[in-house]
Amino acid sequence: MTNTNVTNFRKHAFEYFSQAVEFNDVINVNTKNGNAIVMSEDDYNSLVGTLYLNQFPGTVKDIMDGKETKIKDCVPSEEVEW
Repeated sequence: MTNTNVTNFRKHAFEYFSQAVEFNDVINVNTKNGNAIVMSEDDYNSLVGTLYLNQFPGTVKDIMDGKETKIKDCVPSEEVEW
Protein backbone atom coordinates (compact mmCIF):
# COMPACT_ATOMS: atom_id res chain seq x y z
CA MET A 1 0.00 0.00 0.00
CA THR A 2 1.25 3.43 -0.94
CA ASN A 3 0.40 6.40 1.28
CA THR A 4 0.29 9.97 -0.01
CA ASN A 5 -1.42 13.25 0.72
CA VAL A 6 -4.03 14.79 -1.56
CA THR A 7 -1.70 17.54 -2.82
CA ASN A 8 0.90 15.02 -3.94
CA PHE A 9 -1.81 12.79 -5.39
CA ARG A 10 -3.11 15.68 -7.52
CA LYS A 11 0.39 16.37 -8.87
CA HIS A 12 1.05 12.72 -9.74
CA ALA A 13 -2.45 11.33 -10.32
CA PHE A 14 -1.62 9.57 -13.60
CA GLU A 15 1.36 7.77 -12.04
CA TYR A 16 -0.71 6.69 -9.03
CA PHE A 17 -3.53 5.38 -11.22
CA SER A 18 -1.01 3.50 -13.37
CA GLN A 19 0.55 2.01 -10.23
CA ALA A 20 -2.86 0.81 -9.04
CA VAL A 21 -3.80 -0.74 -12.39
CA GLU A 22 -0.45 -2.21 -13.48
CA PHE A 23 0.87 -3.40 -10.13
CA ASN A 24 -2.35 -3.84 -8.11
CA ASP A 25 -1.08 -1.31 -5.61
CA VAL A 26 -3.62 0.25 -3.26
CA ILE A 27 -3.16 3.99 -2.84
CA ASN A 28 -4.17 5.57 0.48
CA VAL A 29 -4.79 9.29 -0.06
CA ASN A 30 -4.75 11.34 3.16
CA THR A 31 -6.91 14.46 3.35
CA LYS A 32 -7.82 16.78 6.20
CA ASN A 33 -11.34 15.28 6.20
CA GLY A 34 -10.25 11.63 6.18
CA ASN A 35 -8.63 9.13 3.87
CA ALA A 36 -9.64 7.73 0.49
CA ILE A 37 -8.50 4.55 -1.22
CA VAL A 38 -7.66 4.15 -4.91
CA MET A 39 -7.46 0.62 -6.30
CA SER A 40 -7.76 -1.09 -9.66
CA GLU A 41 -11.17 -2.11 -10.96
CA ASP A 42 -10.02 -5.76 -10.94
CA ASP A 43 -9.11 -5.56 -7.26
CA TYR A 44 -12.39 -3.81 -6.47
CA ASN A 45 -14.44 -6.44 -8.33
CA SER A 46 -12.53 -9.21 -6.55
CA LEU A 47 -13.21 -7.63 -3.17
CA VAL A 48 -16.92 -7.18 -3.92
CA GLY A 49 -17.14 -10.80 -5.14
CA THR A 50 -15.48 -12.05 -1.97
CA LEU A 51 -17.87 -10.04 0.21
CA TYR A 52 -20.81 -11.39 -1.78
CA LEU A 53 -19.73 -15.03 -1.32
CA ASN A 54 -19.07 -14.50 2.38
CA GLN A 55 -22.66 -13.43 3.04
CA PHE A 56 -23.89 -17.00 2.56
CA PRO A 57 -23.19 -19.31 5.52
CA GLY A 58 -20.99 -22.26 4.61
CA THR A 59 -19.94 -20.98 1.18
CA VAL A 60 -16.30 -20.43 2.09
CA LYS A 61 -16.08 -23.90 3.66
CA ASP A 62 -17.68 -25.46 0.56
CA ILE A 63 -15.21 -23.67 -1.71
CA MET A 64 -12.23 -24.73 0.41
CA ASP A 65 -13.50 -28.34 0.57
CA GLY A 66 -14.01 -28.35 -3.19
CA LYS A 67 -10.53 -27.00 -3.74
CA GLU A 68 -9.13 -30.12 -2.05
CA THR A 69 -11.21 -32.53 -4.14
CA LYS A 70 -9.33 -34.41 -6.85
CA ILE A 71 -10.74 -34.07 -10.36
CA LYS A 72 -11.19 -37.86 -10.64
CA ASP A 73 -13.46 -37.74 -7.57
CA CYS A 74 -15.75 -35.13 -9.11
CA VAL A 75 -18.99 -36.60 -10.36
CA PRO A 76 -21.73 -34.41 -11.83
CA SER A 77 -24.97 -34.77 -9.89
CA GLU A 78 -26.93 -34.56 -13.14
CA GLU A 79 -26.20 -34.14 -16.79
CA VAL A 80 -25.66 -30.50 -17.71
CA GLU A 81 -27.25 -29.26 -20.93
CA TRP A 82 -25.56 -26.28 -22.51
